[in-house]
Amino acid sequence: MTTSHYIAGRWVEGQGSDCISVNDPALGQPFAELMAASVAQVDQAVTAARGALPAWKNTSASERANYLHGFAEQLGQRREALITLQMRNNGKPRHEAQIDLDDAIATFSYYAELAEQLPSKNRDVPLAAPGFSARTRLEPVGVVGLIVPWNFPLVTSAWKLAPALAAGCTVVLKPSEVTPLIEQAYGQIADALGLPAGVLNIVNGKAETGAALSNHNGLDKLSFTGSNSVGSQVMRSASAQCRPVTLELGGKSAIVVFDDCDVDQAVEWIVAGITWNAGQMCSATSRLLVQDGIADALLPRLQAALENLRVGNPLTEEVDMGPLTSQAQWLKVAGYFATAREEGLQCLAGGKALDRDGWFVSPTLYADVPKDSRLWTEEIFGPVLCARRFATEEQAIAEANDSRFGLVATVCSADLERAERVADALEVGHVWINSVQAVFVETSWGGTKGSGIGRELGPWGLSAYQSVKHVTRCLG
Repeated sequence: MTTSHYIAGRWVEGQGSDCISVNDPALGQPFAELMAASVAQVDQAVTAARGALPAWKNTSASERANYLHGFAEQLGQRREALITLQMRNNGKPRHEAQIDLDDAIATFSYYAELAEQLPSKNRDVPLAAPGFSARTRLEPVGVVGLIVPWNFPLVTSAWKLAPALAAGCTVVLKPSEVTPLIEQAYGQIADALGLPAGVLNIVNGKAETGAALSNHNGLDKLSFTGSNSVGSQVMRSASAQCRPVTLELGGKSAIVVFDDCDVDQAVEWIVAGITWNAGQMCSATSRLLVQDGIADALLPRLQAALENLRVGNPLTEEVDMGPLTSQAQWLKVAGYFATAREEGLQCLAGGKALDRDGWFVSPTLYADVPKDSRLWTEEIFGPVLCARRFATEEQAIAEANDSRFGLVATVCSADLERAERVADALEVGHVWINSVQAVFVETSWGGTKGSGIGRELGPWGLSAYQSVKHVTRCLG
């Protein structure tokens, strides 16, 4: 797979120094490799996007909507191949891979419809002062660099690519080097639809490629989803150019269970929040706050539920949870198991890597975890759940908010008035009440504190790629 980069409407061979090995995490073995893009090729991609911008931003919103509808349709036509690739390269169970594809399709369809509803570029603005007229215009930000992670490829790129194209921006997309293959579908679809050359460019690579893109002075905006450590580097690059940036970063989210909640239902919500995608989610609700009155009944059932999960190769077994996506993540999670032993944490379930081929770990539950434990405060990015008890609503809110992150939270209670009240008090960007983590394209996505800057999805996702221009004219 040498022609792995899509630049100016053509597939080209990588000319970088890095060879990217693409692995099957259920086997711990590579099944493809490709050469990274060089710094010069990143420059070519940005130049192509810059050259395509004038014509693309002046296309009608309805024309752009037609292309987005085409992306949605073409994704559906590639359904089985894309689902299988998600399973093979990410280790996702089939039902998760299916939802990923459906989310990507829904995103392109939603922004196609939003583009069709875009108002005229000019909107009159009434002024109190006489003798002047004013109008406002919504214009595309320009050329944007999109850097996406390995835990939800295809999905996260759809969240960025669809609104950027709808707004009239041209883009350079850099997938993760861990999962570089599935985003190539977007280049194939661009070819099939006849998308103008340079509107979409895709460059693959490791840190050198990402740095070349984020540092490029030909970009007008950066949008990044990933770790806080890399996000801070992206932000420094953006600050050097004084250009806007959207960052969707980490989380250490809480799930709060009150004692009036049905125990079995609570267990279902808790398990989904920590084992979906093997816990490799910035939104994983990895801190369980359980009220004293329900804790003794809930924790044993939660322990049993985690121990009974089927963990295995999604391509050959019927599983509830697959492997971790990379060896590096497997080693990281194993390191936290060692830390838990050093800290003397009470392990009710799991706490170990599985003795089999591939990068598997057991779904894990620690009880009565101190607030100063590294496992309570740090993002692990694996199926590792830490539990603490609380007595009052005020205590639950205080402990849930006691984090440097603020991405999401879940509240479980039969008292809906209380659940709504707690949701309003939580310092996060998204709250679920009595639900699994259902994410809808019409809602917003993003966090507070150290979880990022800006919002994706919904109309906010579109506005992130739009610039507001005001024109004032003297009538005298």
